[in-house]
Amino acid sequence: MGFRERHSIPDLGVGVGFRTPHVRQVLRDRPAMDWFEVISENYFAEGGIQRANLEALSSGYPVVPHGVSLSIGGTDPLDSDYLARLRALVERTGAPWCSDHLCFTGVGGVDTHDLLPLPMTRDSLEHVVERIKRVQGSLERPFALENPSTYLAFRESSMPEHEFLAELVERADCGLLLDVNNVFVSAHNHGFDARAYLDAMPADRVVQMRLAGHTDRGAYLLDTHSDHVKDEVWALYEHALRRTGPTSTLIEWDQDIPAWEVLAEEAGKARRVRDGVLGRREGAAA
Repeated sequence: MGFRERHSIPDLGVGVGFRTPHVRQVLRDRPAMDWFEVISENYFAEGGIQRANLEALSSGYPVVPHGVSLSIGGTDPLDSDYLARLRALVERTGAPWCSDHLCFTGVGGVDTHDLLPLPMTRDSLEHVVERIKRVQGSLERPFALENPSTYLAFRESSMPEHEFLAELVERADCGLLLDVNNVFVSAHNHGFDARAYLDAMPADRVVQMRLAGHTDRGAYLLDTHSDHVKDEVWALYEHALRRTGPTSTLIEWDQDIPAWEVLAEEAGKARRVRDGVLGRREGAAA
């Protein structure tokens, strides 16, 4: 029995991030959207407008928390208060899973507020496996890791990222948040085959996929989440869907955030691509 079946992970369809410019419109108009993602740390506080907005959102849509500060690859001890707040958030929203990034965010108690890459070594693999097990034991809910976008590699790395990540999620028995745009960005920056990377991922562990726009800086691609999804990323998404089957998909747009109608149309395009790959009729339920 695969990971998604064992944990009854649903296909939520196509969703978008719940971002500040759209909060009032979404809560007022209740537009058609399959699900929403929220940044976990924004909703840890008790009470206040954020809590009220979250309660209003989750009353009408499935909500999945996505974190940016867990620092699963860090050497500082896992923060028990952070995990308790995350568990409370997951329980409050009824989320079928929650996620964070394969990275570290600081050291020695100093938070860099960035997603820093890990050396791909046996030592770091063992380290992260054990930390994921502790996280899942604390949450008592499925947890998924996202593949990062990266711009440099460590000399100490002894295995490619796709091999590291595939072994990691199997040994830690966790889910995978497969960011297709990040695969494309990193493949361009490091010169590996994006499709071979996707083919190496254990398809039954992919609980969610992400799509986003990136920026071409000439010497490298930068994962900015500031534009429409590129044609090459749509093609990779189709390739990934053929392996995973129906999988919850998120359109990620975090900079230069457009009007709701533009974001909703990008989600609509993802839905049409899904329907084309999965053989669904236009307008069929996700």
